[in-house]
Amino acid sequence: MVIPRTIAYAHRLFEQITEPDHFMWNTMIRGSSHSSDPLKAISLYIKMDRTVVRPDNFTFPFILKACTKLSWLKMGKEIHGKILKFGLGGNTIVRNTLIYFHANCGDLEIARMIFEDGLGMRDVVAWSSLTAGYAKRGELVMARRLFDGMPVKDLVSWNVMITGYVKSGEMDSARKLFDQVPERDVVTWNAMIAGYAHCGLHEQAFEMFEEMRLLGERPDAVTLLCLLSSCADSGALDEGERIHCSLMEMGLSNLNVIFGNALIDLYSKCGRIERALEVFKEMRDKDISSWNSLIGGFAFHGHANESISLFEEMRRGKIKPDEITFVGVLVACSHGGMVHEGQRYFNSMRQEYGIEPNIKHYGCMVDILGRAGLLEEAFEFIEGMDIKPNPIIWRTLLGACKIQGNAELGKRANDQLLTMRQDQSGDYVLLANIYASTGEWDGVEKVRKMMDDSGVIKAAGCSQIGPDNKELMHFLLDTKPKLNSKANTF
Repeated sequence: MVIPRTIAYAHRLFEQITEPDHFMWNTMIRGSSHSSDPLKAISLYIKMDRTVVRPDNFTFPFILKACTKLSWLKMGKEIHGKILKFGLGGNTIVRNTLIYFHANCGDLEIARMIFEDGLGMRDVVAWSSLTAGYAKRGELVMARRLFDGMPVKDLVSWNVMITGYVKSGEMDSARKLFDQVPERDVVTWNAMIAGYAHCGLHEQAFEMFEEMRLLGERPDAVTLLCLLSSCADSGALDEGERIHCSLMEMGLSNLNVIFGNALIDLYSKCGRIERALEVFKEMRDKDISSWNSLIGGFAFHGHANESISLFEEMRRGKIKPDEITFVGVLVACSHGGMVHEGQRYFNSMRQEYGIEPNIKHYGCMVDILGRAGLLEEAFEFIEGMDIKPNPIIWRTLLGACKIQGNAELGKRANDQLLTMRQDQSGDYVLLANIYASTGEWDGVEKVRKMMDDSGVIKAAGCSQIGPDNKELMHFLLDTKPKLNSKANTF
């Protein structure tokens, strides 16, 4: 990546040259295509095309790479036409870049045709580009066929295929290739670690990291970021703190936004909210995710006032909240018993920020009303929803009915659940418990009969929805509950 300040200075110097030659144009286009603003490479090419200096076989590969970065299909096709017009289609570098462009953001069939037309000029770059194109689009059978047919496989080729399997969640296939690869680099290791972490196989991710270190491969920032994510999802606080120390040892004590957010997420999910706040304060720059992670962290751990206070600070700073922000705010209102505040924030989503509430926001509102004992209002709220309620919404209300000991409304909520699915033993058991808590033993017997008639068997050790409503919390956090009961999975 070209340093932004350096490329900007180069552009200023270039503008002072009255008649730049091929080398100068190509150097500037190349630098711009590799920078964080590849659009400048396109602008330079357009200016060059208006001069007497004609683009050559060095110019077009850089422009095609810029088009690929920007996903500019139309512009890339125009460049392809210019290449054919100038008779440069036979150049190996140009052909390879055309394959790369079409394989990544163009037409795979065109990429395949260019590849096959150059039978005598295929090199490992062409093979890897086409293989990567198929793998990126999930066509792993074709990608593997190309990979197996490669006369020579370099490390890039192996990494392309391993990454393809990883992104499709086929970790067994990825591991088989990983074990066969003649040599590995940090990209190979990172692909496997990230894959295991993404699939929730956190133990394997940590084992892979230990194996990596034992073999002398030095982890980089990407490795540590993947592991931080895995630590956050698995609750491995000790390991996460060690990685935090490693970041500091690597000279990353002044945290950038990406690592800062990852650490806030880790400490928040592991209940070390005060440590998350320290990281937040240490960050020089913050984005919306930084605020969301801490607001949500405070909210999910019962620090309602702190969460709301941080949200108001965010608004005073003219930082626009998004839909994730409001999930945290509404959870805070629920835990803090702030019914009116929750309603006000919920209404402000549309009125002030133009954000349409989604199923999670509706779930939060049902939880707020249910915890406050406003069961009739919760029913009315669900019936007035703009989107169809899911089973978690109804089960949240069913749990509130149990807490409040309202068997009649609990029966109504359970009836709604049964119209969606009738094989969840936890729904029946919870309703039976509501009847039992009020001494309505006839109701308990009716529920048992309903279970028998539906062929539902109560799962051993079936967990019930309690005051903390763990199922709703896991739903809001986008994580799977670590419960044994089938009634608590979704």
